[in-house]
Amino acid sequence: LQWARAPYRNPLSEFLQALTDFMVRPARRLVPGLWGLDLSTLVLAWLVQLAEILLVLLIKDYGLGPAAGQSFAAAALLAVVMILKIGLYVVMAAVIVQVVLSWVSPYSPLMPLANSMTRPFLRVFQRRVPPIGNVDLSPLFVLVVIQLLLMLPVAWLESAVSRLF
Repeated sequence: LQWARAPYRNPLSEFLQALTDFMVRPARRLVPGLWGLDLSTLVLAWLVQLAEILLVLLIKDYGLGPAAGQSFAAAALLAVVMILKIGLYVVMAAVIVQVVLSWVSPYSPLMPLANSMTRPFLRVFQRRVPPIGNVDLSPLFVLVVIQLLLMLPVAWLESAVSRLF
């Protein structure tokens, strides 16, 4: 939301801020921001994802043994890939919500939030693909590109890292 410069005074933004503020506020003291972006939230998401992967490995009774360093590095890399995958799914959901809201309720309070989250991704295709019969096809292209990214590079990285376990 911060990267997309989403409006802060929105019910969803306020809900997410209230839900995560207890962890993010102390982490901001330790992890500095970069170019106006809050990296502490990203680091916390990576740590939670890493903890989840390590917990799953522990439940599966995976012994780290002599290759503990390599296994931890693979888990850390897999956590990065999983964060990237979750980010792609969030963008996909935002595009779908934005399209449905534009048809059903274009003046909904969530519409400015959906527009600001999807605008950077849609703008790339809106410049190159003109509307056909006043129908903007850029959301379709964004969804196809996201699906390709999920199928090809992310799936390849995920399987390559998973083979290390």
